[in-house]
Amino acid sequence: MLKGLILFVLGWALILGGGFLAKSVQTSGGIQVTDVRFPGADGRGMSALLYAPAGATARNPAPGILAVHGYINSRETQDGFAIEFARRGYVVLALDQSGHGYSDPPAFSGGFGGPAGLAYLRSLPMVDKANIGLEGHSMGGWTILAAARAMPDDYRAMVLEGSSTGSGFAAEGDPRWPRNLAVVYSQYDEFSKLMWGVDHAKDVVKSPKLGKVFGAALPIVPGQLYGDPAAGTARALYTPATTHPGDHFSNEAIGDAADWFARTLKGGTPRPASDQVWIWKEVGTLIGFAGFLALLLGTFDLALRLPVFADLPAAPAPVRTRRDGRWWLALSLSAAIPVLSFYPFMGVGAVAAPPSFPFRQSITSQIMVWALLNALIIWVLGAFLRSPKAPANTRWTSGVLIALITVGVGYFSLWVADALFKVDFRFWVVALKLMSAGQVKAFAFYVIPFSLFFVVALSALHRNLAVAGEGAGARYGTAITALAAGFLVFLAAEYIPLFAGDQLLTPSQPLNTVVAIQFLPLMAVVGVISAFTWKRTNSALPGALICGLFVTWYMVAGTATHWAPGMPNWPA
Repeated sequence: MLKGLILFVLGWALILGGGFLAKSVQTSGGIQVTDVRFPGADGRGMSALLYAPAGATARNPAPGILAVHGYINSRETQDGFAIEFARRGYVVLALDQSGHGYSDPPAFSGGFGGPAGLAYLRSLPMVDKANIGLEGHSMGGWTILAAARAMPDDYRAMVLEGSSTGSGFAAEGDPRWPRNLAVVYSQYDEFSKLMWGVDHAKDVVKSPKLGKVFGAALPIVPGQLYGDPAAGTARALYTPATTHPGDHFSNEAIGDAADWFARTLKGGTPRPASDQVWIWKEVGTLIGFAGFLALLLGTFDLALRLPVFADLPAAPAPVRTRRDGRWWLALSLSAAIPVLSFYPFMGVGAVAAPPSFPFRQSITSQIMVWALLNALIIWVLGAFLRSPKAPANTRWTSGVLIALITVGVGYFSLWVADALFKVDFRFWVVALKLMSAGQVKAFAFYVIPFSLFFVVALSALHRNLAVAGEGAGARYGTAITALAAGFLVFLAAEYIPLFAGDQLLTPSQPLNTVVAIQFLPLMAVVGVISAFTWKRTNSALPGALICGLFVTWYMVAGTATHWAPGMPNWPA
């Protein structure tokens, strides 16, 4: 009881303290952050966060910047850029692309939402219409290119972060279009072949495609100014030492973008590139995420004391007395199979589960197929290896109810953080957001297969790996190792060659490799929840259902929503 109460109170303290810190950073200097909605193409609703610096008014308009995230991200992913732009006196519209975040689906429609975003930014009386910049990361680059193509005279400068002209998704560039272009392309970007037609990101300086855009002889010299800002033909290349998703988390990449707009836009408040505070907002939302986890565990522990759940508490009853060869084999298989199957099963999912009713999210559906096929493998291996079966305290009604209460309290805590501080729970690419109405409907379908996966996987974990008499450190360590260690090895195998100056180990899989980064912390969190709940119930079921709810919520709120032609749309 005491431990649960401590975790519950600690969770709320971290959520409120972290939220206060994050809000203080993103509103520093009098910046106001507002959630805005406006009509896009064909009347579809668009969503954005508006950062308005102090002093920006209709009588004293400030330069404006449209900032756009990449695929399967959302407006908050641009927080580092938005905060630093706003601190420098720019009005910033951090847009949810169409079909992302809270903007209506489908993804990719209406020029990714770029023209609508630029039109809305220009409609604000506080914005200086003669000094508007466009900044976009990855697919967000194609979003701002669509805006620039649709409204060629309505912006002054552009920054492509980890993105490119052309690539089959945007118009090709030349020495005069886009206007005043900076390319921020990181030395370890995973998408160099797609974006600039080179095998190694460091070779972007030798890209014929980039040379055509710059109208200059190769190699392009990073940091050198090409062309004339007054004529709109200025060009510059920056090559920060980070990766494609690392652009969001790089002082260098953010500083390069800020410096370019200082060169090419008039107005604002000049600051050195090194003068950045955005990281403390990330620290605040990370503290909030840690509080969310503590709150889940505390809520579960306290709920177990309620009379309605009197049938759930039970002492663990593992059948293994030591870690023998079969134990180590089970641990190795648990860590290795999900990783070895990741690329093949994601590929199967791309073919077998395209966006359609009721599973309308491409990446979520691919991960769903991966999860279901892994559940099948686990079931077959369990039957083949004839693993010992310990008595388990399986109570479905109580398990479902306590899982709903636990995750419901967690969802309420995020609603509180959003209402009080206008923040979510996140750190870098790992982000937990409130769900829109359309995402709630998607959740109702996806939660069934994902919960099935966790029931099968976590039941096998505790049946095969729990050892009598083990301490808390061994229990949590085993669960985290079984679920997350394989992804740690996987990511190291992919990125060590890249950081050594070559390519990813599997250069044909840049998107799935980036997606896999999130699996490492998420599966570690699943391990903690599973070990905590199993210790108190002698059952994998409550923890599996909590993880099914939590992980499904995480994915449907953070993944782009598509829909198949002819299918009715859900409201976002």
